[in-house]
Amino acid sequence: MRILMIAPQPFFTPRGTPLSVLHRLNTLSNLGHKIDLVTYHIGQTIPFENVTYHRILKVPFIKRIQVGPSKRKIIVDFFVLLKSLKLLFKNDYDVIHTHEEAGFFGVWLAKWFKTIHLYDMHSSLPQQLTNFKFTKLGFLIKAFGSLENMTIQKSEAVITICPELFNYVDEKWPEKKQELIENVADNSLVFGEPDVTSKEIREKYDLDSKQIILYAGTFEPYQGLDLLIDASRDIVKKTDQALFVLVGGNPDQVEKYRAMAEMYGLSKYFRFTGQVTPDWVPKFVETADILVTPRIEGNNTPLKIYSYLRSGKPIVATNHMTHTQVLNSDVAMLTECTPESFSQGLLKVMQDQKLQQKISQNAQKLADEKYSYEVYVKKLSRIYAYLESQLESGEKN
Repeated sequence: MRILMIAPQPFFTPRGTPLSVLHRLNTLSNLGHKIDLVTYHIGQTIPFENVTYHRILKVPFIKRIQVGPSKRKIIVDFFVLLKSLKLLFKNDYDVIHTHEEAGFFGVWLAKWFKTIHLYDMHSSLPQQLTNFKFTKLGFLIKAFGSLENMTIQKSEAVITICPELFNYVDEKWPEKKQELIENVADNSLVFGEPDVTSKEIREKYDLDSKQIILYAGTFEPYQGLDLLIDASRDIVKKTDQALFVLVGGNPDQVEKYRAMAEMYGLSKYFRFTGQVTPDWVPKFVETADILVTPRIEGNNTPLKIYSYLRSGKPIVATNHMTHTQVLNSDVAMLTECTPESFSQGLLKVMQDQKLQQKISQNAQKLADEKYSYEVYVKKLSRIYAYLESQLESGEKN
């Protein structure tokens, strides 16, 4: 099929939705589909055999797009719409596949150009407005809710990326064709093996023989890094064997949390790497003894959870919906969303090797049974087979 994919993201940058888009492109390309990708002027161009990039014109005063909703996004999304219109006037497409807010205009483009629309729903956009503290205006949040409802209702099919979103769509639109496709794909499928070894990482970041507790991801407030650093205060009072390695964050965010650790007198227990290339992250995981995810807000499952499950390393996570859609007490140490509870759970795992082995083995088993890349490919193939059948049905009629 010929696909117009609209990704209103700085693609590629190593964070949530762009990583999801990356694996959609890779898999669809390998399945033989032809994709024209409309995306921002910002980001690394990752080559794929059947993918053509169509970036918007450079906006001189916009060189970075933060995670979540922003005024800058509104500006560049307008240019994304213009670029999409240009391609639709020029080419015939079987499917318009939109990510996040591009669905708002994608449904209308599909109607005007007599094609079908697939909405890739990575999160609840009205919820993002409050999670990222973009606005408290009730009418604006309500407007986004109406736009999201309209997008789901008018789409031919919907992809959701976690059970919470799947259930939301299923309860409100039970007749809607949707597929739950978790972001389980391994980055090595695209980037290959990293050009760095675990030993080199240990040397580069001065990771000694202590127990390495790893967090990898964005440094946004909802990720709970404040909670993690608070929890570490109790940890280091009881053991001097903990070394916290935090991978990710832009320079301002890294400086904020480095200063917080310094304020508490914890500097020697922390290493901040800043952002690294995605192919390096598995080597950090390989180096780690324990993996943590202290997230405190949101409803979509963090992408890292699936690689954590495969890793063979014990996981400590907050007992929050964003985690418990996938994790349970058999595969991870789950704690309340407080520094006290998190520190207690982490200490328990640090001090109990049998517990480490038990939850790690259970996690690997769960990953193999439910969250393999083979399952991912089957699901994405299935939703596109459905779209193709709808297209053929429409042509016959």
